[in-house]
Amino acid sequence: MTDRYLDPSGGLTLSQAIAEGLRREPNLRAARLEIEAARGERRQAALRPNPSVSAERREEIGGTDNQTTIGLDLPLDLFRRRARVAVADTAVVVTERAVEDRERLVAADVREKVGHVLAAVRRLAVLNDLAESSRRTVALLESRVREGAAPPLDRDVASVDLQRLLAGRELAIGRADAAITNLKPLLGLSAQTPLRLHDTLDAVVTADGAVVETAADSGARSDVREAQARVEEAAARVALVRQEAKPDVGFFASYMRMDSGFPQSAFGAAGALEPVHGIFNNVAGGLRIVVPVFNRNQGTRAAATARREGAERGLEARRLAADSEITAARARDAAAKRALAVYSAETRTLARHNLDVVRETYQLGRATLFDVLNEQRRYLDFESGYIDALEEAFSARTALQRATGEVR
Repeated sequence: MTDRYLDPSGGLTLSQAIAEGLRREPNLRAARLEIEAARGERRQAALRPNPSVSAERREEIGGTDNQTTIGLDLPLDLFRRRARVAVADTAVVVTERAVEDRERLVAADVREKVGHVLAAVRRLAVLNDLAESSRRTVALLESRVREGAAPPLDRDVASVDLQRLLAGRELAIGRADAAITNLKPLLGLSAQTPLRLHDTLDAVVTADGAVVETAADSGARSDVREAQARVEEAAARVALVRQEAKPDVGFFASYMRMDSGFPQSAFGAAGALEPVHGIFNNVAGGLRIVVPVFNRNQGTRAAATARREGAERGLEARRLAADSEITAARARDAAAKRALAVYSAETRTLARHNLDVVRETYQLGRATLFDVLNEQRRYLDFESGYIDALEEAFSARTALQRATGEVR
């Protein structure tokens, strides 16, 4: 029955599932596009302002005079471009760090969802095994009742217990179906896409136990690095506001052609009378300076400074939270290891052996059916506790890897 969820030959391993999640999870793919957007804004910030060109034509009403002017205005952008590019550079870094943190969380989410699937499948396997054993017991009692070797009450009690196990198995199937369906969106799969995993819960927990965790520095975690980048971005914005408060310088130039005359005549250079008329060509150029007398970005500077201080406090809070998460996760992981060690292989073998012995004793007529049912419930409780310990060990290691930023 568990082959609906597990395939030891072609199923998806835990590391493959995490890799697929990092490659195909839709929200993460959308977040990566924000990096491209930030890089585009950085390219835009590096561009210089466009020049402006103006043209003007003037005609004298009822006369012959006219004037044509062509002007050029070029902002020099002397003090703002470098600061503007610095802000854009830090914005790119912030976005990259945010995506890295998203990757950390997605990998941990995939790992956690895989753990839920494997735990549900492990519970299903135990219930299915007990249900099949109970079914065989009911069939045996049915034949004994027909032969008069057992009272009908034993058959009826065993049948009721079988129905309880079958109902529990159906619930376990529903939980396993729901768990694997919840995993699929993180892998970029639709709910109808078939998916089976490679390893059992026991195998992945054993593999986790073989990995030695190294000391982790909370400052290297992606969300802490993102908070640090936000501080740098806020500082760059403060610098930009200060630069924008400096005088703005621009260059302008113009050419004017003026055609002017009068109705009177005058003697020209040759001594003959001719209309008074002249064409004049003028060129002008200069600098235009915006002097920050009233508006020196006082309010914007105060807001940017406050946001920088807020980013610094946010960084401090993130560092404290990261340290706390790592410490708590290490304590939880160590406790889960100790609890799991109690369920040794010898203890699990003994629990199964006890159930088999009680069943054989009942078949030999030296124990009652109620002894079998009680031992069966005791074994189910033991297996449930063992699965809880496995699931907690896997979840604790997932929390530790999420806290240290080393999910694999």
